[in-house]
Amino acid sequence: MAMRFDITDMQLMVHISEAKSLTKAAERSFLSLPAASNRVKNLENNLGTNLLYRNNHGVTLTASGEAFVRHSTSVLRQLEHLNDDMREFAQGLKGKLRVFANTTAMSEFMPGILSKYLMRHPDVSVELRERLSYRIVQAVAEGLADIGVLAGIDTTSNEQNNEQLSFIPYRSDNLVLVTPMQHPLAEYDEVAFTDTLMYEYVGLSEWSAIHHFLRQTADTLGIPLKFRVEVGGFEAVCRMVAAQVGIGVIPETVAQRQQTHTPIKIVRLKDEWAIRQLFVCVRNYEMLPPFAQDLVLLMQEDALKNSSS
Repeated sequence: MAMRFDITDMQLMVHISEAKSLTKAAERSFLSLPAASNRVKNLENNLGTNLLYRNNHGVTLTASGEAFVRHSTSVLRQLEHLNDDMREFAQGLKGKLRVFANTTAMSEFMPGILSKYLMRHPDVSVELRERLSYRIVQAVAEGLADIGVLAGIDTTSNEQNNEQLSFIPYRSDNLVLVTPMQHPLAEYDEVAFTDTLMYEYVGLSEWSAIHHFLRQTADTLGIPLKFRVEVGGFEAVCRMVAAQVGIGVIPETVAQRQQTHTPIKIVRLKDEWAIRQLFVCVRNYEMLPPFAQDLVLLMQEDALKNSSS
């Protein structure tokens, strides 16, 4: 049976989900109430299932209604991206890449990589966004990102759940603890994360992926993470730590570089999640446009260069 619905139907259902009111959803969709009600009834008839529970207090979604809204939201988002891409192509752009990366990749590796890449591809634009690693996998699987750079993911499990996903080893960069030179934890070469939670932390701003990761990890242990101050970058974290404001968790490459001119102590973390292999994640490498494959190849060249140096 052919299922007949259009963009207006999808947008109306999304508005109903948000407003919990058919009247308000109709207004947001620029429809009259009878027209909106008729669309929903026709949609339910075509799909063969009720999408809404109707009562005196408004409307709520049924299970099938929630599924319809979830898929509609994804489709509408894709259409927005399509419209944005077409607008840029009309202005002379020949390619656009959406790259999602975790905090380490964003701050440490992507600036240098993209500098080289964009010099080679002046007619390509790159949209780079920071996300938690599991969100990156979801985005690539759903087609919201072309390329992901992530760590801390069970790639075997994700390949089984998303058969089209490929995880290409990129670079290694462990997370380490940094402390002031005069600090109780500075006496150790290695500590467990749980043993650090009695002390106050210097962290990145709450928008950063690593901020959310550390907070979630602490919550899992049942111990709140105490951020005394939040700053905008890893260098600022190290300067605050050196000033004895608190301790911090940052990538080892950053810590080693900052240690050459900032008085901080690097302490290894015993936790398995601190040992990190970064991966480049793509949905189907062979289906990527050539200019996207070029970015993956450039990252592989970067990884090979750094592994041999």
